[in-house]
Amino acid sequence: MTFNRLVDSDLDADNPRTKDRALPAGRVTQSGALVLLGSSIILFGFSAGMLGPLPWQLAPLALSVILGYSLCKRFTSLAHVVLGLALAGAPLGAWIAVSGRLDAPAWFLALGVLTWTAGFDILYALQDETFDRSRGLRSIPARLGTRGALWASRALHLVALAAWATFNTQLGCHFFSWLGWLGVALILLREQWVVRRGQLDRIDHVFFTLNSLVGPIFFLGHLAEWLLGRGVS
Repeated sequence: MTFNRLVDSDLDADNPRTKDRALPAGRVTQSGALVLLGSSIILFGFSAGMLGPLPWQLAPLALSVILGYSLCKRFTSLAHVVLGLALAGAPLGAWIAVSGRLDAPAWFLALGVLTWTAGFDILYALQDETFDRSRGLRSIPARLGTRGALWASRALHLVALAAWATFNTQLGCHFFSWLGWLGVALILLREQWVVRRGQLDRIDHVFFTLNSLVGPIFFLGHLAEWLLGRGVS
């Protein structure tokens, strides 16, 4: 996120929606942000190395995706998908850290994260549709317009639900895991309903509040099933 703000500092300063962010408003200096960025990269590499040889070897790849996302909107409308790919690295990395390998369910878990993230990032980008066009920036809303972007977001969220359903199926999940999946499905349905005609007055509710519940609800469903499977009430 720090790298993203550094790369976009000139754009943030020109965009009425983002001109009050910390860097363009002068509350954080460029040098201070660079120190935070460098420290974070060092900590990331150290942590990956502590997990084992495979996480250490994959750390540069993960960093290239995470940092590369910030440049994507300058040349591709699929920046939302690259952001999804960056976040999808989290479940893949966790799976590798725990098991030392990648099994089939991990890929479907990650695919769900990728398409869920891309879907909600498209909704968030609706706020900057006009600005992006004026500055020659690429995004799904700038390319397809509001209506097309909404349909693209819906399609991606359907893929996310299908991927997480496949994940549950491959693990042989039962009631509580599927209850968690149902809770996530209702959240994504709520997201799409709130912005169904391109209304952006409640976009923070969609982007921050509702999305913050997706991971915990899906996790709690699996946690409840695991605890019951171990005989813990």
